[in-house]
Amino acid sequence: MAVRLIQLRNQRGGRIVAAARDGEAFRLDGAQSVLGLASKAIERDATLAALVAELATDEQVDLDAAEAEGRLLPAIDHPDPARLHLTGTGLTHLGSAEGRDKMHKQAAAGAVTDSMRMFLMGLEQGKPESGAGCQPEWFFKGDGSSLVGPGDDLRSPDFALDGSEEPEIAGIYLIDAQGQPRRLGFALANEFSDHVTERHNYLWLAHSKLRPAALGAEILTGELPADVRGTSRIVRDGETLWESPFLSGEANMSHWIANLEHHHFKYGLFRRPGDVHVHFFGTATLSFAQSVKTEPGDIFEIEADPFALKLRNRLAVAEPSDVRVTPL
Repeated sequence: MAVRLIQLRNQRGGRIVAAARDGEAFRLDGAQSVLGLASKAIERDATLAALVAELATDEQVDLDAAEAEGRLLPAIDHPDPARLHLTGTGLTHLGSAEGRDKMHKQAAAGAVTDSMRMFLMGLEQGKPESGAGCQPEWFFKGDGSSLVGPGDDLRSPDFALDGSEEPEIAGIYLIDAQGQPRRLGFALANEFSDHVTERHNYLWLAHSKLRPAALGAEILTGELPADVRGTSRIVRDGETLWESPFLSGEANMSHWIANLEHHHFKYGLFRRPGDVHVHFFGTATLSFAQSVKTEPGDIFEIEADPFALKLRNRLAVAEPSDVRVTPL
């Protein structure tokens, strides 16, 4: 059975790593970060599961109390935020073109948008019998300074036209000393985007993605189940404003995960030893596509099996920044 890894702070403020299985969580001896744990596994040429079994203690960890007290950390982080990369792919899920196509629909009747063309390419060539399939839409979100954890605010820039959720699964990777990407597992995520900016002009997609992103507390080790089912909701003033199921996993995707990974890590600059990558796999569920307008103070809440913990984040607006370029 797959193990879930959780990094958090204990009640004294120190960092620990817990492993969870069958409804129980226990502390791992000497582990202070998932990055450190993964690095040790690579050094020993061991699997994460084997290392967890070796380091498991009898000390129980109350994850519900840690969540209530704000002690959960994002599933992965890096002591040097510049060495953590947030990237993603879009139009990867069955049905994911519907909302995007509505946003980009051309005035001419029957016109096929670039989004729909990209989606259809994925349907036809995203799951090859062997080798690499077609490359997906790809985008950059930021580095580790843009990553927020469970319970943290998702701060939309003061100049943003929208700040809306994107419930997703993210792959978590560490590049080993030989430049080989090593997948630690998968995490629940809220990719968070500015859909009004994107809708205005598809060439502004890159601008719409330069936003914070939230990562759940758990890394699910091993393979992702083929059929992942969850719920995404927005809570306003204590009441559910909007709620919808979302699907992920390869049974609900137009690409193999291996194809998405190939087209990211085929670039040498993404294989620098010691770097961490959080890669968002996309979604087909957006409140924005159903004409929901978010407001500061709204709570985004995402949950899905096989993750035990929900991902909750409040929408906030960042302080204005006075950016000036001055000559030397």
